[in-house]
Amino acid sequence: MREQEIDILCSQLASYYVFPDVAADIAEVLRTRLAEGAYADATDDEDFAARVTADLQSVNGDKHLRLLHSEDEIPETGEESAFDPVAYRKEAERDAFGIRKVERLEGNIGLLDLTLLHHAEIAAPAFIAAMNLIAHTDALIIDLRDNRGGDPNTVALICSYLFDEPVHLNDIYNRPEDSTRQFWTLPHVPGPKFGGQKPIYVLTSSRTFSGAEELSYNLQQNKRATLIGETTKGGAHPGDRYRVGPHLKSAVPNGRAINPISGTNWEGVGVVPHIEVPADQAFEVAYAKATSNTE
Repeated sequence: MREQEIDILCSQLASYYVFPDVAADIAEVLRTRLAEGAYADATDDEDFAARVTADLQSVNGDKHLRLLHSEDEIPETGEESAFDPVAYRKEAERDAFGIRKVERLEGNIGLLDLTLLHHAEIAAPAFIAAMNLIAHTDALIIDLRDNRGGDPNTVALICSYLFDEPVHLNDIYNRPEDSTRQFWTLPHVPGPKFGGQKPIYVLTSSRTFSGAEELSYNLQQNKRATLIGETTKGGAHPGDRYRVGPHLKSAVPNGRAINPISGTNWEGVGVVPHIEVPADQAFEVAYAKATSNTE
C-alpha cells in the first residue's frame, strides 16, 4: 500500500511541482526512504503523512509541500484536484471567512485581525464590509500573527483599499500552464477606501504564512506599511491538493511568487519586519506608534 501511495505522490511531483529538477530529487529521496523501510512501521495514515512530509521538505525546505491526512474520506472524482468546493464553502462560512475581528480602537485606530484569506469568490463581501468599517479611522493595524495564508485575489482586494493609485502587487508563475499572471489593485472597489496616505502597521509572527506573507511583502515593498513583530514562516509557492489515497492528499506547489519591485519573493527566508519584537509584544508597539502619529 505504501509503495503505491509513494508512486502516486512521485507522479504528482513530476507533473505539478514548480521546480521539475527538484521534483526528481525529492522523488528519489522518497523512493530511497521507502526502500529503507522508513514508512513500514507507520502506525496509521496520520503518522505516515507526517514522516513523508518531513522527507518531502528535506531537499529544499518548501513548507507548502506536504502529505496531508484527512479524517473524512477523499472521494475518487476523476478530477486531478482533491479540492471540494462545497466543503470548503462551509468551512469558510464557519470561519467568518478568516476575519476574527474588526474594531475601532480608542483614538480612532482601526484593527483588522485576520486568520485566513479565504477565496475572494466567496469571501469578497465579508472583506468589503470589513474594509468599509475601518475606512474612516486615522490609522490601521492589520494583525496577521495567526494568519495561515489564502487567496492572492483576496490579498489584492484588501490592498485595493490601501492605495490611491493603481499598483502592480505581485506575479505568480504557474508551471502546469507555463504562464505568469499579474496581480494589481482593482480599479474600483465598493464603498470608501482607507486610502494611500494614513499610517498602516502590520503585525507578523513566525506563524504568518503564505498569502499573509504576500500581503505583508506587498505593503512592505511598496513602502505602504510598517511591519512589526517577527520574521514570517517563509512560504511563497502556491499550489493545489491531489488525492493520494482514501485519507491522504498531497499539497504540491505548482507556482511561485515574483514581486515586481524586488524580482524575488520570501520563500525560505520569510518577510523581515521593520521593527523586530516578540510577536506577543507587537500589538502594544504598533498601537503606541499609531496613537502617537494621529495625535
